[in-house]
Formats: sequence, C-alpha cells, structure tokens
Amino acid sequence: MSRPVVVARRTPMATTAAALWRWHAAPGAFERLRPPWESVDILTRSGVALENGLQVTVRVRRGPIALRWVLRHAAVQPGVGFDDVQVRGPFAAWHHAHRFRDHADGAVLDDTITASLPGGSLGGAIGAPFLARQLDRMFRYRHDVTRHDLEQQMTTPLAPMRIAITGASGMVGTALTPFLTAQGHTVVPVSRRALPGGIRWDPEAGVIRAADFEGLDAVIHLAGENIAAARWTPARKEALRHSRIGPTQLLAQTLAGLTQPPRVLLSVSAIGIYGDRGDEALTEQSSLAGDFLGQLGQAWEAAAAPAAAAGIRVVHPRFGIILTPVGGALAKMLPTARLGLGGPLGGGRQWMSWIALDDVLGAIHHLLAHDEIAGAVNTVAPTAVRNADFATTLGHVLSRPAFLPVPAVALKLLFGEMAEATLLASTHVRPDVLTASGYQFRYPALEPALRHLLGH
Repeated sequence: MSRPVVVARRTPMATTAAALWRWHAAPGAFERLRPPWESVDILTRSGVALENGLQVTVRVRRGPIALRWVLRHAAVQPGVGFDDVQVRGPFAAWHHAHRFRDHADGAVLDDTITASLPGGSLGGAIGAPFLARQLDRMFRYRHDVTRHDLEQQMTTPLAPMRIAITGASGMVGTALTPFLTAQGHTVVPVSRRALPGGIRWDPEAGVIRAADFEGLDAVIHLAGENIAAARWTPARKEALRHSRIGPTQLLAQTLAGLTQPPRVLLSVSAIGIYGDRGDEALTEQSSLAGDFLGQLGQAWEAAAAPAAAAGIRVVHPRFGIILTPVGGALAKMLPTARLGLGGPLGGGRQWMSWIALDDVLGAIHHLLAHDEIAGAVNTVAPTAVRNADFATTLGHVLSRPAFLPVPAVALKLLFGEMAEATLLASTHVRPDVLTASGYQFRYPALEPALRHLLGH
C-alpha cells in the first residue's frame, strides 16, 4: 500500500456544534456538499438516519469512466462527529473524519481525509500530489457552502416548512431541494411523473388535485421551458408562452381556492422583462419592455394574480444570469473558455446581470423568511459587469486567454432574435429589494463567485 495522503481543513463558523451536526445529519446534506464540477450520484442507502453501519453506494464519473464506491458510517457521535470509511471502491483505503466542536466565538468544522492510492509506491508517487490538490479543492468548496448555509440559518431563522416545488428536476430545483432539506424543511416535488412523497400534475391537460396542496406552508414555482435552448421560431415562442402562463394560472387559481392555502407563493420571473436598456440602472420600479421577453415576463407574473387576490403573499424573483457549471450560460461558455477561445460577444459593452447559484438559494431562503416582501424582486448580484469584463474574468480564473470575440452578426445568423434579446442585450439590474431587506450576498463580486463555483 502506498503512503497515505492526509488532507485536513478546519474552519471557524458563526454557529454551534449541535447545529453543524444537525445540518450534516439532515436529508440532502450529501447532495448539498457535492462540488458542481464533480459527477457523484447516490445509488443506494441502507437506511435513512446517520448512524453506525449505514452504507451508502455512490457512482463517481470521470469522463467516460464510472466507478461504484461503497462507504460506511462509523464512530457516529451525535453532536460531535462521524467517520466515512471505504468498504469497496477506487482507493486502497479511505477514511474521512468529520468533527464538530464549540469554541468561544462559535464552532469549528474539522475535516480530515486519510487516503491510500492503489498501485503501491508507484501509484502513490504518481497520484498523491493530484489527489491532495483535489481534496483540498473539495474541502474549500464544502466548507464555504456549510459556513454560508449555517450562518444564514442563524441570522435569518426559518421554522421548518412543507414546501412544494414545481420544476424540481431543473437546474435551480435540483440544487434548491437539498439546500432546503438540509435546513430542516420538507420538500414536496410537483411533477408530471409520480414521485415518492410528491404531487402529480399535468398542466398541459389542466390536471391538478387541489387537495394535495392543502396545508402546505409555501409553494415555489420554477417550471418553464429554457428561454435560450433554441432559436425563437413562432412555434418555439408559443412553447415558451405555453410553458409559463397556463401552468402559473392553473397553480395560482388552485391555491386561491384552498381551505388551508400556503402563506407564500414564489413564482419566478426573469430580468428579460426589462428589455435591452443600455447603461440604464434598473430597479424593481423601472418600466418594463414591450418586446417578446418583456411581454412574456409581464404575462407570466400576471398569471399569479389569483393567488395574490386570495391573500397569499406572492413574490416574483426576477432571476438574472444564474452561474453554475452544471447548466445555463456558464456551462455553455466553459468548453471554449477552457481551450483559450473565450472572448466577448459582439462588442462586449453590454451589461450582464449575473448571480451565483448559491445566492439564488440564499435569496429564496431570505424571501421565504421575510413576510413583508411581495411582488417583484431582482435576484441578481449587486455588481453587474460588462460582457467583455465577464470574459476576461472567466479567462483569468481558468488561467486562459479570453480575447477572441464572437461577432454580433454571427450570433444573429445562428440564433436570430434570441441572440439580440439574450446574448447581446444590455440589462444593468440592481437588487434593491434584497439589499434593502438585509440580504447579505455570499458572492457579490464575480471573480470570487467563479472561483467558488469552478473550484479554482
């Protein structure tokens, strides 16, 4: 066996050891801690509770290679910590010790991994430096996520809620579900498919069972076709309208008629509602656009009116460009950026109002907790950047050049109206409602956000 690699990280946090334990023991904590650049999926669990002997089988993908890895929990001490020990898998040996302890100013999260690589001394000599870098990269990400989530839990407490989510299998929904369950909430997915513990609906057919929504504390409506997935043909435009307006009306009318309706409906929208506005700083009070995206956004938000009329607090988070390597704009940019072929789109002067996925989750928690907030909420970072600056910053984070521009004419030829309204439009949006209500952005500046999301 090769000489073991030992990597440790200790991070003070404004919380308690007991809260650290509860958070790690909650459903969804594993998924919440999974770095977005890693492909790791839970296949089976031998139980639910975090206890000695519980085994978890995960699938790890590296390019075309997929490996099964079986881990067992050991040395479980509620409030103190637990270990993960490899039963079968890619390492000669693996031991991960999680420890939580209180100190004068809060608590300390202490993680130590001791791993031995296969292949004896040769395998260790070749692989140990790479493994140590990857484990340190993972720990930085995991500790940042844990610290931010628990500090928000301490500063903005939110009693456990039953929360239904439409679009739970989408980019935001798949991240939001473990975020909420790790915070102690119960998530009820709303889907066209029958899911365990979920609610089934078919909005295209107008099928929904009102009784399934009785007694929920909140509903988060994320469902809707991807705006930038394809060229905007007349049929595509109609599909975008159909996926937003009808389902939102159906949901809002159903909630309005309940005996025990939810206290709040978060029905998402997007900053495309403002249109191409050049250098104008846009707030929730700004006028709205009359182009396709502006009209679509207004009709989408108006479709939730029946819920508001019935006394339900309705919030419209207007999402900016959500950054995550898992999907959306950043995922599309990364392949060329990693080759050193990234660069500004068109002239690069257009404003990009972006937000890290972690801040989308944090903002949703904030909106659930603040009963005084209703209506439109610009869900963007406070530091919009010009497209050229975004390309330069991404190249700097990846240690790659970023000077190769993509001509506007090429984008228009490829994507037509969609390119003009999304890739080339300038929308400089400010998150006035979030900042005025006290939301503390986890990643207010672009470079730290990209370094966190990409592990650089």
